This record gives sequence, structure tokens and C-alpha cells, in this order.
Amino acid sequence: MSSLTLRLRSRLLEPSHDERGDVPGWVMITVMSAGLVAVLTAVAGPELTAMLRDALSSVR
Repeated sequence: MSSLTLRLRSRLLEPSHDERGDVPGWVMITVMSAGLVAVLTAVAGPELTAMLRDALSSVR
């Protein structure tokens, strides 16, 4: 086999132990998403509730 094939095969079949993943990045994305939902709910919550109430009352 060629050296390129051997290197690719060793990388695919033998995982490296120095790769932990990007846990802090995922935590930051999750916290920021939750914060964004909380802010949008606080700002637009009453208007969204009124819109839903109006839509449901028009169906009846």
C-alpha cells in the first residue's frame, strides 16, 4: 500500500486520544440559545398570547 493509504487508514481506524471534542462551545451555544428564548418570551410573550387567544376564539 502507499504511504498515503497507510496514513489515512491509521487515522480512521485508530482514534486519537487527544481529541476531547468541543464541550465548552456546545455549552455556550446551549446557554445562549436558552437566553435568547427567555428574552424573546419576555418581550413578545404577551403579544403572542393575545394572538393565539384571538386565533383560537375565531375558530370557535
